[in-house]
This record gives sequence, structure tokens and C-alpha cells, in this order.
Amino acid sequence: MNRPRPIEYASATPQVREVFDDIRATRGVPDVNNFWKYLAADPALLKRTWETQKAVLAPGALDAVVKEMVYLAVSVTNSCEYGIACHTALARKAGMTDQMFTELMAVIGMANQTNRFADGFRLPIDEAFNK
Repeated sequence: MNRPRPIEYASATPQVREVFDDIRATRGVPDVNNFWKYLAADPALLKRTWETQKAVLAPGALDAVVKEMVYLAVSVTNSCEYGIACHTALARKAGMTDQMFTELMAVIGMANQTNRFADGFRLPIDEAFNK
């Protein structure tokens, strides 16, 4: 199966343009990135994905830099090169420093290593963690 072709703003339907305009305004960018352009081949998927992502990443108990760093950590763990590039840029835009990035990579590496130990050893969960 071939991947869909990206939808550029000039050739987008009004419903796709509406989502693109919201992405650009929300993120403060001049154009949407390829992720959104490819999803736009299915306007319903584009809209649903953007609305969900916008809601999840909206201001809340966690600030923008923390949310983007979590997104980046999951992208690293999932080996998603696109997500790593995108969410590194968004985390930096939200305030992530070089030192924060370095510490985040150390935490990701340690968490992946110790998670694999726990899974490999099939460790029983301590009662203290079940409270």
C-alpha cells in the first residue's frame, strides 16, 4: 500500500483548511508540518487527531514544557524519528533547555533499562506500591 500524498493548503478543502488554520494559530507557526499534511488525506482523521492532541496538550496541571518532554520521551521509547524531531522542537519552543534535554535522555535510558530488568526478572510488585 502506498502512503497518501500530502495535502497542501492551496489545494485543501475548506474543512481541511479550517483545521490547518487552527494548528497554525495554536502553535504559532507559518505552516503545518508533514504529519498534518499527510493526515489531511482523511479530513475526519485529521480533525479528530488534532482536536484530541490540542486538548491533551492544552494548559493544565502540567505545563507545556513538561507535556512536550513527556511526548518526546514516548517518541524516543517508540523509536519514532518523526516524533523525536517534532517534539524536540516543540519542547524547546516551550522552554526546554539543553540541560533539560540531556537529563531527559538519561531518565529515558534508565527507565527503559530498569523496566526491562523488572519485566525480564518478572518481579512481583511490592505491596507498598499497591497503596
